[in-house]
Amino acid sequence: MVAQGFTVDLNKPLVFQVGHLGEDYEEWVHQPIVCKESPRFFENDLLEFLTLNTWWVIPLVWLPVVCWFVKSSVNMGISSNQLAATIAAGIFIWTLLEYTLHRFLFHIKTKTYWGNTIHYLLHGCHHKHPMDGYRLVFPPAATAILLVPFWNLIKLLTPTLYAPALLGGGLLGYVMYDCTHYYLHHGKPLQGVSSKMKRYHMNHHFRIQDKGFGITSTFWDRVFGTLPPKSGKKLR
Repeated sequence: MVAQGFTVDLNKPLVFQVGHLGEDYEEWVHQPIVCKESPRFFENDLLEFLTLNTWWVIPLVWLPVVCWFVKSSVNMGISSNQLAATIAAGIFIWTLLEYTLHRFLFHIKTKTYWGNTIHYLLHGCHHKHPMDGYRLVFPPAATAILLVPFWNLIKLLTPTLYAPALLGGGLLGYVMYDCTHYYLHHGKPLQGVSSKMKRYHMNHHFRIQDKGFGITSTFWDRVFGTLPPKSGKKLR
């Protein structure tokens, strides 16, 4: 595709090309290429390897961490009812964070070289290649880095007894989100809630990219008025 006199060569590593699209990046990145092949991101093999991740790594890495945080609160004497409520609160807070990040960060509009490049790495690549199964879930190393400031904030704002369970609940919500997101792209639900959610999310990718930011539910889209309109061409 040609944009502002620049041609993106899909046969070459993409990351350091997309910044040159300038103001045309927004249009380019929302014209999806539907194939299961993973595009090359970097010339360097190590950098390229670090961008690849399979979905099952997420529960494998993070569910034991969730259990450790929950057990920490149990060891401090939290009751069963308090524990259940705190974990549920953590999951609920995650759903709001999921929506907020997707709407305001992942869909931020950029036009500078580095703005386009960073956005492509963060989320643009997913919209350009929505069926790339190796870049759909978040790399654990990046999640671990982001977890540190969240943990410090929770410890600052939450009583010691509840803080580990609250983070454990939020982290469990994240695991549910990433696994759900992968399933919505690569699973084949025939009916029921999962089928409706898949149709809802595919609508976000292929019809109205500035609506439908919820992944695990439509709750916050309803609250903040970002539900996609029901009219228009239905997606299969």
